[in-house]
Amino acid sequence: MNTLHVHLQPAHAGTLESSDAFVRVMQNDQAGVEIVLESSVAEIYGDAIEALVLQTVLSMNVDRVKVTVQDKGALDFVIKARVQTALLRALGVNEPDWSTL
Repeated sequence: MNTLHVHLQPAHAGTLESSDAFVRVMQNDQAGVEIVLESSVAEIYGDAIEALVLQTVLSMNVDRVKVTVQDKGALDFVIKARVQTALLRALGVNEPDWSTL
């Protein structure tokens, strides 16, 4: 699997409303995926949320990215959609290939 080594523009998706997540992505100078999680349920679900974010980023073949997630009790599919949307915006993709998401 080849990862994309393109410059990411800072982007975000989501809200800070209850049951949602606000996700910010930005270029990272170091290789890999850096995840910063802010969540009231991080003690219980933090590892699962971080794993979901990492899996989502890797499935989109993106590298050198910092993902900040402010979780307000969002379900997995919401977090995944917010990460995908933020990354697509950062990449400047207006019409994604839905079959790959």
